[in-house]
This record gives sequence, C-alpha cells and structure tokens, in this order.
Amino acid sequence: MAEIAQGLVLMLAGMGIVFAFLLVLIGVTLATMKGIARFDYIFPKDAPKKAPQRAAANDDENIALAIAVALG
Repeated sequence: MAEIAQGLVLMLAGMGIVFAFLLVLIGVTLATMKGIARFDYIFPKDAPKKAPQRAAANDDENIALAIAVALG
C-alpha cells in the first residue's frame, strides 16, 4: 500500500510541475505579445496579397502545355 501512495505522490508532484510550467509559459507568451504590440509601429505592415488569377477552363494552349510537360 505504501508503494501506491508513493506513486500517487510522485504522480501529483509531476503533474504539478508540468502545470506550473504551462502557467509560466502562458504568462511569458502573453507578456511577449504585449511587448511586441508595444513596438508594433516600428515594423512595416505587409502589403495585402492579390488573389491569383484563375485560368479559363477552355484555354487550349495551357492544356496542351500541361500535357506536354507531363509527358516529358
């Protein structure tokens, strides 16, 4: 019975250490997010990307080119 109690204590200690580590990790992540947001004005914003234009389904030249590339 003592082995089971010792195993439970060890399990709870391990789970407590992992839980404490995760809480610290969340705290550091939130602090980093706030710190980066504070200096966000320094970094330039990315230009919005345009959606790629879709080729027409009946474009025979592109279909022929794709077949030629696929066949080698």
